[in-house]
Amino acid sequence: MSLPRAPDRLPDDMAAAIGHAVAGFGFLEEALKRAIFSLTRRQLGEDVSERVLQDWLRRIEEIADDTLGTLIDSFAAAMKQAGIEGREGLSADLRTLRLKRNLLCHASWRPGSKPGHWHPTFINTRGERYPDEMDPAAVHAIHADTLAAARRVVSIMRKTGIDGEWAGYEDNP
Repeated sequence: MSLPRAPDRLPDDMAAAIGHAVAGFGFLEEALKRAIFSLTRRQLGEDVSERVLQDWLRRIEEIADDTLGTLIDSFAAAMKQAGIEGREGLSADLRTLRLKRNLLCHASWRPGSKPGHWHPTFINTRGERYPDEMDPAAVHAIHADTLAAARRVVSIMRKTGIDGEWAGYEDNP
């Protein structure tokens, strides 16, 4: 079987849904980075040695390049160390979203069997194929789940009392 010369063009509603979902994943990544910063900074306490502070700052700089999976693992570890209740459910939800992110970002899309549906051709690291077709509503649902998880992450971050500025946002009362 040969590959087509070019992939089918997604209809605007499907392309827009995927774009919004991907943007939501970007926000989730930023929220995770900020939450990791806040949780781990709080754990250092006030009387922290210069060496420990410098090691922590180096690690915080490194998370800027971490993948979503690594960020989720780091956040889960920070929540565990901080004794955050309900962390198992949030960690599981985040890991599920990571799989959906990989699907949406890396799939090659083929027309589905029903009008408005598309099949994401994607094989994960375990050799599994995504079995279902998707339509814009399914992708919008992933976007909504992503933003809901991001809100939970931000809520945990804000409880530390270390919030800081969000890149590109100004708080206007």
